[in-house]
Amino acid sequence: PQRCYREPQRCYREPQRCYREMVRAAAERVMMCVGHMVSLATGSRRCWPVQIMAAGAQGSVSIFEEPLELLRELIQIQREHGFLGQDQLRALSQARGVPLYHLEGLVSFYPTFRRTPPPRDTVEICRDVICAMAGGAQRCRELAARWNHNDDVEIQEVSCLGRCDAAPAGALNHVPLAPANLMDAGQLDASLERPSADPEQPATQPRRWKCDPYADPEMRYGTVRALSSDPSSLAATCLAHLTDSGLSGMGGAGFSTARKWSAVADAAGPVKYVICNADESEPGTFKDRVILEQLPHLVIEGMLLGALTVGAQHGIVYLRHEYQREQVALEQAIHEARRQGILGANAAGSGRPFEIEVFVSPGGYILGEETALLEALEDKRGEPRNKPPYPSTCGLHGCPTLINNVETLALATAIVHHGSAWWRTAGKDDFWGLKFVSISGDVQRPGVYEIPVGTTVAELIDLTGGMRDGGELKAFLPGGASSNFLPAAAVHTPLDFTAMRDAGSMLGTGAVMVFGAERDLFSLATNLVRFFRNESCGKCVPCRLGSRYAVDLLQGVSQGDVPTAALNELAPLAETLQQTSICGLGQVALNPIESMLRHFPEAIPR
Repeated sequence: PQRCYREPQRCYREPQRCYREMVRAAAERVMMCVGHMVSLATGSRRCWPVQIMAAGAQGSVSIFEEPLELLRELIQIQREHGFLGQDQLRALSQARGVPLYHLEGLVSFYPTFRRTPPPRDTVEICRDVICAMAGGAQRCRELAARWNHNDDVEIQEVSCLGRCDAAPAGALNHVPLAPANLMDAGQLDASLERPSADPEQPATQPRRWKCDPYADPEMRYGTVRALSSDPSSLAATCLAHLTDSGLSGMGGAGFSTARKWSAVADAAGPVKYVICNADESEPGTFKDRVILEQLPHLVIEGMLLGALTVGAQHGIVYLRHEYQREQVALEQAIHEARRQGILGANAAGSGRPFEIEVFVSPGGYILGEETALLEALEDKRGEPRNKPPYPSTCGLHGCPTLINNVETLALATAIVHHGSAWWRTAGKDDFWGLKFVSISGDVQRPGVYEIPVGTTVAELIDLTGGMRDGGELKAFLPGGASSNFLPAAAVHTPLDFTAMRDAGSMLGTGAVMVFGAERDLFSLATNLVRFFRNESCGKCVPCRLGSRYAVDLLQGVSQGDVPTAALNELAPLAETLQQTSICGLGQVALNPIESMLRHFPEAIPR
């Protein structure tokens, strides 16, 4: 069947659940329950082992008429009740025939869910590196002291909210707060004392972007309209332009976009998916947020071009849950595309169906990893899968799946529209293309900038107005929290995958974090390692325990309880994590502290 692995005996992930393969033998009624969820050899709908076993005893097999959407139901229940109580979970378990332990497993894994009634107001304050630099941690302590006597108010430290350009980032009842409102005691107290008050959401000013080929909104989707009359020619055109452009994935790994599209196109299967990974959650990374708000039509068109190229019928935007305003903009753009006939049964006049839906993540940095994302979409705990098989051949529900991030899809649209020759001349000097970068930290105007590839870090800082208050640059991270620190001497390195790798770091997510001369780099590196510890899914023992041990060691050194010689333990620990972690989180978790110690040994507390 289309949703199962090639060989049923290989489906053995978790023994307590069944995967997608069940062979029905009329004489023996043999079940093969050895993985996660199951599919019948006679169809692709999903069911649970408890249903099959009960039905098998009666001589028949019953399955759901519709796919399970447990996470969406859990989110909706929490939206209605404020929390997920045991009564609600039991009711859902009985209504859907799902084991209660599975629901408990989901609720305990995803940070969005809560098991106790919420207070009237919840204030969330980011604790990660850029917001910590801006006083977020101190502000959290002040607010906790101010409101800890009030049962109606809860003050929470949370991981990155994706608004590092407005540090310290905070939210009141999950609605973003402007930094001025967060830091002004009078304004925030007034909001908390008036439950009906609607927090002010910081606005993003619309801009004209070089990669957007449509000066007039009426011209949007012109690229796919022009090509869609001949889908086979469209596929060849898209793959040729992407191959000639050398476009790399902009989500961090930098894998060839053309190779990924080709792999899914060549994969066998009657059902294929296109997924836009919009779950950027790494500290310092917020470029996709701006693209979704201001250029959603390019993302939608990129998904459709990808779908027509690989033969997919279904599209999903996997969106981080903190991006409420961006969700509104995206859903409005999807509705407009549907109204224009770009999406639907005859997508853009191609004669092929293609639809896009938005799936809001239940939270967690690990879900940015593509296979963890797939697990969440299949109503499972978001733990990364072993690879191979890769999503290009065995992705969502076992089907070939194309997964690209927001920026990659937007740039793919621009490349197919203008041609690869345009892309090769869009860069600076001998570099090719354009790049969205988010820059934060000790600069005058943090934000998202569209730059020619090859622009140096120094030139990018100049675009922001220079260092904050005329300060001196000490260090920077060129590719987000998972990249290596580089010293000020490397500031003339071009923002390019190869150039950054040669300099000893990586371009990663395109998140440049800038640190002035007065910053305590040891403390900041510890903050970054703590983020990875907090966000580890716990599946890999070395990652779970190794990141915890590293944070304990660093905190001990900082407090003077552990001798600095103990820092020598970090190198072999990092090597162990790199070699044994299933996904990239464990492999990069100690990058910040290792590179900081290499370039700035004087920052070690004495």
